[in-house]
Amino acid sequence: MAYKFIDNYREKGARKKLVEHLKGRGIEDQRVLDAIGKVPRHFFFDETFWNQAYRDIAFPIGDGQTISQPYTVAYQSELLHVKKGDKVLEIGTGSGYQTCILLELGAEVYTIERQENLYNRTIQVLPYMGYHAHFFLGDGSKGIEEHAPYDKIIVTAGAPYVPEIMLKQLKMGGIFVIPVGDEKSQKMMTIIRVGENEFDRIELDTFRFVPLVGDQAW
Repeated sequence: MAYKFIDNYREKGARKKLVEHLKGRGIEDQRVLDAIGKVPRHFFFDETFWNQAYRDIAFPIGDGQTISQPYTVAYQSELLHVKKGDKVLEIGTGSGYQTCILLELGAEVYTIERQENLYNRTIQVLPYMGYHAHFFLGDGSKGIEEHAPYDKIIVTAGAPYVPEIMLKQLKMGGIFVIPVGDEKSQKMMTIIRVGENEFDRIELDTFRFVPLVGDQAW
Protein backbone atom coordinates (compact mmCIF):
# COMPACT_ATOMS: atom_id res chain seq x y z
CA MET A 1 0.00 0.00 0.00
CA ALA A 2 1.33 3.44 -0.91
CA TYR A 3 1.11 6.31 1.57
CA LYS A 4 1.80 9.97 0.92
CA PHE A 5 2.69 11.55 4.22
CA ILE A 6 3.80 15.18 4.31
CA ASP A 7 4.84 16.87 7.53
CA ASN A 8 5.99 20.41 6.82
CA TYR A 9 6.23 23.70 8.71
CA ARG A 10 2.45 24.19 8.64
CA GLU A 11 1.69 20.89 10.37
CA LYS A 12 4.59 21.29 12.82
CA GLY A 13 3.35 24.78 13.64
CA ALA A 14 -0.15 23.43 14.23
CA ARG A 15 1.25 20.80 16.64
CA LYS A 16 3.12 23.49 18.53
CA LYS A 17 -0.13 25.43 18.95
CA LEU A 18 -1.90 22.25 20.06
CA VAL A 19 0.75 21.67 22.73
CA GLU A 20 0.27 25.22 24.04
CA HIS A 21 -3.49 24.66 24.07
CA LEU A 22 -3.07 21.45 26.10
CA LYS A 23 -0.82 23.26 28.57
CA GLY A 24 -3.61 25.79 28.97
CA ARG A 25 -6.05 22.97 29.73
CA GLY A 26 -3.86 21.72 32.57
CA ILE A 27 -1.59 19.08 31.04
CA GLU A 28 1.70 19.45 32.94
CA ASP A 29 3.83 16.40 32.09
CA GLN A 30 6.46 17.77 29.70
CA ARG A 31 7.25 14.32 28.32
CA VAL A 32 3.60 13.89 27.31
CA LEU A 33 3.54 17.36 25.76
CA ASP A 34 6.76 16.60 23.85
CA ALA A 35 5.24 13.36 22.54
CA ILE A 36 2.11 15.21 21.35
CA GLY A 37 4.43 17.69 19.66
CA LYS A 38 6.27 14.94 17.79
CA VAL A 39 3.54 12.60 16.53
CA PRO A 40 1.99 13.84 13.26
CA ARG A 41 -1.72 13.44 14.06
CA HIS A 42 -2.75 14.35 10.53
CA PHE A 43 -1.25 11.06 9.31
CA PHE A 44 -4.23 9.31 10.92
CA PHE A 45 -6.73 11.32 8.87
CA ASP A 46 -7.83 11.07 5.29
CA GLU A 47 -5.94 13.83 3.45
CA THR A 48 -9.26 15.59 2.80
CA PHE A 49 -9.59 16.24 6.55
CA TRP A 50 -6.03 17.24 7.43
CA ASN A 51 -7.32 20.69 8.37
CA GLN A 52 -9.16 19.02 11.28
CA ALA A 53 -6.18 17.10 12.65
CA TYR A 54 -4.89 19.65 15.17
CA ARG A 55 -8.22 20.76 16.55
CA ASP A 56 -8.84 19.50 20.08
CA ILE A 57 -11.69 17.22 18.99
CA ALA A 58 -12.37 13.52 18.44
CA PHE A 59 -12.90 12.61 14.79
CA PRO A 60 -14.51 9.60 13.03
CA ILE A 61 -12.07 7.05 11.54
CA GLY A 62 -14.59 4.47 10.28
CA ASP A 63 -16.15 1.31 11.70
CA GLY A 64 -18.02 3.40 14.26
CA GLN A 65 -14.74 4.43 15.94
CA THR A 66 -13.01 7.77 16.48
CA ILE A 67 -9.49 9.07 16.93
CA SER A 68 -9.54 10.41 20.48
CA GLN A 69 -9.45 14.09 21.31
CA PRO A 70 -5.82 15.21 21.88
CA TYR A 71 -6.71 16.40 25.39
CA THR A 72 -8.07 12.94 26.24
CA VAL A 73 -4.94 11.25 24.89
CA ALA A 74 -2.71 13.60 26.88
CA TYR A 75 -4.86 13.21 30.02
CA GLN A 76 -4.75 9.40 29.98
CA SER A 77 -1.05 9.37 29.10
CA GLU A 78 -0.24 11.69 31.99
CA LEU A 79 -2.14 9.44 34.43
CA LEU A 80 -0.09 6.40 33.36
CA HIS A 81 3.26 7.94 34.41
CA VAL A 82 5.03 5.92 31.71
CA LYS A 83 8.71 5.26 32.33
CA LYS A 84 11.14 4.20 29.62
CA GLY A 85 10.94 0.43 29.20
CA ASP A 86 7.50 0.07 30.82
CA LYS A 87 5.47 -2.81 29.41
CA VAL A 88 2.13 -1.21 28.54
CA LEU A 89 -1.09 -2.93 27.45
CA GLU A 90 -3.36 -0.74 25.32
CA ILE A 91 -6.97 -1.87 24.91
CA GLY A 92 -8.35 -0.42 21.67
CA THR A 93 -5.64 0.39 19.13
CA GLY A 94 -8.10 2.38 17.01
CA SER A 95 -6.21 4.75 14.73
CA GLY A 96 -2.90 4.02 16.48
CA TYR A 97 -2.39 7.63 17.61
CA GLN A 98 -2.39 6.81 21.33
CA THR A 99 -0.07 3.89 20.56
CA CYS A 100 2.44 6.29 19.03
CA ILE A 101 2.29 8.60 22.05
CA LEU A 102 3.03 5.64 24.35
CA LEU A 103 5.94 4.60 22.12
CA GLU A 104 7.32 8.16 22.17
CA LEU A 105 7.22 7.95 25.98
CA GLY A 106 9.50 4.93 25.79
CA ALA A 107 6.98 2.16 26.44
CA GLU A 108 7.02 -1.34 25.01
CA VAL A 109 3.42 -1.45 23.79
CA TYR A 110 1.12 -4.44 23.45
CA THR A 111 -2.03 -3.19 21.71
CA ILE A 112 -5.22 -4.99 20.74
CA GLU A 113 -8.04 -3.99 18.37
CA ARG A 114 -11.27 -5.87 17.61
CA GLN A 115 -12.10 -4.08 14.32
CA GLU A 116 -10.25 -5.90 11.56
CA ASN A 117 -10.22 -2.94 9.14
CA LEU A 118 -8.58 -0.67 11.73
CA TYR A 119 -6.14 -3.40 12.73
CA ASN A 120 -5.08 -4.03 9.12
CA ARG A 121 -4.49 -0.34 8.51
CA THR A 122 -2.59 0.24 11.75
CA ILE A 123 -0.18 -2.68 11.29
CA GLN A 124 0.87 -1.07 8.01
CA VAL A 125 0.77 2.65 8.83
CA LEU A 126 2.59 2.67 12.18
CA PRO A 127 5.69 0.76 10.98
CA TYR A 128 5.72 2.99 7.88
CA MET A 129 5.90 5.97 10.27
CA GLY A 130 8.71 4.29 12.21
CA TYR A 131 6.61 3.16 15.20
CA HIS A 132 6.81 -0.49 16.25
CA ALA A 133 4.44 -2.14 18.72
CA HIS A 134 3.13 -5.66 19.36
CA PHE A 135 -0.22 -5.70 17.49
CA PHE A 136 -3.09 -8.09 18.21
CA LEU A 137 -6.53 -8.60 16.67
CA GLY A 138 -9.22 -9.74 19.09
CA ASP A 139 -11.41 -9.05 22.12
CA GLY A 140 -9.54 -6.47 24.18
CA SER A 141 -12.01 -6.63 27.06
CA LYS A 142 -10.14 -9.74 28.25
CA GLY A 143 -6.71 -8.12 27.95
CA ILE A 144 -3.84 -10.20 26.56
CA GLU A 145 -3.22 -12.74 29.29
CA GLU A 146 -0.41 -14.65 27.56
CA HIS A 147 1.89 -11.59 27.71
CA ALA A 148 0.97 -10.45 31.25
CA PRO A 149 1.91 -9.01 33.64
CA TYR A 150 2.05 -5.35 32.56
CA ASP A 151 3.48 -2.27 34.25
CA LYS A 152 0.61 -0.18 32.93
CA ILE A 153 -2.76 -0.82 31.27
CA ILE A 154 -4.75 1.79 29.36
CA VAL A 155 -8.29 1.33 28.02
CA THR A 156 -9.33 3.74 25.26
CA ALA A 157 -13.05 2.88 25.20
CA GLY A 158 -15.82 3.28 27.77
CA ALA A 159 -16.35 0.20 29.95
CA PRO A 160 -19.49 -0.66 31.96
CA TYR A 161 -17.27 -1.91 34.80
CA VAL A 162 -13.62 -2.73 35.50
CA PRO A 163 -12.91 -6.21 34.06
CA GLU A 164 -11.43 -8.39 36.82
CA ILE A 165 -9.49 -10.39 34.24
CA MET A 166 -7.51 -7.24 33.38
CA LEU A 167 -6.78 -6.39 37.01
CA LYS A 168 -5.06 -9.77 37.34
CA GLN A 169 -2.77 -8.86 34.42
CA LEU A 170 -1.36 -5.81 36.24
CA LYS A 171 2.01 -5.99 38.02
CA MET A 172 2.28 -5.16 41.71
CA GLY A 173 2.48 -1.37 41.89
CA GLY A 174 1.18 -1.12 38.32
CA ILE A 175 -1.24 1.54 37.09
CA PHE A 176 -4.50 0.87 35.24
CA VAL A 177 -6.34 3.77 33.54
CA ILE A 178 -9.90 3.09 32.36
CA PRO A 179 -13.07 5.13 31.69
CA VAL A 180 -16.06 3.49 33.41
CA GLY A 181 -19.75 4.38 33.15
CA ASP A 182 -22.69 4.08 30.80
CA GLU A 183 -22.58 4.38 27.02
CA LYS A 184 -23.00 8.19 27.09
CA SER A 185 -20.47 9.26 29.72
CA GLN A 186 -17.76 7.70 31.85
CA LYS A 187 -15.61 8.62 34.82
CA MET A 188 -11.89 8.23 34.26
CA MET A 189 -10.45 5.88 36.86
CA THR A 190 -6.90 5.25 37.98
CA ILE A 191 -6.38 1.89 39.68
CA ILE A 192 -3.11 0.95 41.40
CA ARG A 193 -2.34 -2.63 42.41
CA VAL A 194 -1.13 -2.55 46.01
CA GLY A 195 -1.57 -6.24 46.93
CA GLU A 196 -2.39 -9.64 45.50
CA ASN A 197 -6.12 -8.86 45.67
CA GLU A 198 -5.95 -5.23 46.77
CA PHE A 199 -6.34 -2.19 44.54
CA ASP A 200 -6.50 1.55 45.23
CA ARG A 201 -9.10 3.25 43.02
CA ILE A 202 -9.29 6.96 42.22
CA GLU A 203 -12.28 8.40 40.33
CA LEU A 204 -11.47 11.45 38.22
CA ASP A 205 -13.09 13.58 35.49
CA THR A 206 -15.98 12.78 33.15
CA PHE A 207 -15.33 11.85 29.52
CA ARG A 208 -17.20 10.33 26.60
CA PHE A 209 -15.65 7.38 24.78
CA VAL A 210 -16.97 4.91 22.23
CA PRO A 211 -18.15 1.75 24.04
CA LEU A 212 -15.76 -1.05 24.95
CA VAL A 213 -17.27 -4.13 23.29
CA GLY A 214 -16.48 -7.73 24.22
CA ASP A 215 -17.08 -10.63 26.59
CA GLN A 216 -16.07 -8.50 29.60
CA ALA A 217 -17.74 -5.28 28.43
CA TRP A 218 -20.82 -4.13 26.50
